Amino acid sequence: MTETSSRSEPAVPTGEGGLARLRIDLSYDGTDFSGWARQPERRTVQGVLEEALRKQPPGASLAGSIVVAGRTDAGVHALGQVVHADVVRLAGETRSRNMPVSPDGLPDLDWARHRLNRLLPADVRVLRISRAPAGFDARFSAAKRHYRYKVSDAPWGVSPLQRRDTLAWARPLSVDAMNEAASALLGLHDFAAFCKQREGATTIRELLELRWERVDEYELHLSVAADAFCHSMVRSLVGALLWVGDGRRSTSWPAELLKSRERSSVVAPAHGLTLVKVDYPPDDELAARAEKTRHLRDLDVPGSPRRN
Repeated sequence: MTETSSRSEPAVPTGEGGLARLRIDLSYDGTDFSGWARQPERRTVQGVLEEALRKQPPGASLAGSIVVAGRTDAGVHALGQVVHADVVRLAGETRSRNMPVSPDGLPDLDWARHRLNRLLPADVRVLRISRAPAGFDARFSAAKRHYRYKVSDAPWGVSPLQRRDTLAWARPLSVDAMNEAASALLGLHDFAAFCKQREGATTIRELLELRWERVDEYELHLSVAADAFCHSMVRSLVGALLWVGDGRRSTSWPAELLKSRERSSVVAPAHGLTLVKVDYPPDDELAARAEKTRHLRDLDVPGSPRRN
C-alpha cells in the first residue's frame, strides 16, 4: 500500500554548496514496479526516476537521494506523488547551447520536465517541476495524504480497461454498512490491529477521512486521508471493511479489532490503491511543519521511545 516510511531520512541541506531544491510532482502505474524504494536488482519508481534525473540536464548533478512524500508498495499507483530533489546549480562552462538556463543556474523547468519525460519509461510521468519554497521537505512538510481504493462488485468482475487499478469483489457490497463501520475508526487511535508493526515504532495515527461511495452501478471508491499512515494500514482497513460490506462480518467488527490491537489478517490487494494527492501548508509554515513532523517521526525509529 501507499504510506510514509517510519524511518527518519534527513534531507540534504538547502542553500549550501550551490544546491537548489526542486519539487517534482509525478504519477505512475505501479503494476510493474517493486514499490517506490530503490532495491538491488529490482525495478522501482525511485530507481528509474533517479536514473533519469542523473542524465538530465547535462552537467548538473543530483545531490544525494530524492525524498518522497509517501512510499508505495509493489503494485500501488500514484496520481499525485511529490518528491524533492537537491541539485547542484550549473556553472557557466557546463551549460549547453541548446539548454535554456535561468539566471540562478537552473535549467528552464518546463524544458527539464519535457526532457525528463523523454528519458522516463511510459509508466512514470513527471507532471510538474518547480523551485521548492524555503523550508519545503516533500516528506516532513506534508500535512495530509489522500488515497483512493477502487473496487468492482460486478458479477463479471472488472472491466479489462480497469483491471490494473480496480479490485474485483465477487460478492455484492453494502456502502451503508461499510460507512457505518468506517465511522467508528475515525480520529486518533492506536491502529496496531491494522498495521504491520515495526519494533519500537508507534502505530498511533489520526484518521481524518474514511468513506465509501458508489460512483457507478458496480464501482465503489474508498477515500482515505490522514497526516501519515503506518505500514499496510490502508489495505488492512480496506480488507476489514470489505468483509463488513459483503455481510461476512458485523459493522462493529472493525472497531472491535481496533480495540483488541490484534493484527488483522484481512489485507486487500495492492493494485486497487492509489495515492491521489499530498497537501502542504502555506509556504511560511513549511519549515515549522517539517520540524514538528521530523520530531514525531524520529520517535518512530527503532530504539526510540514510543509516542503517547
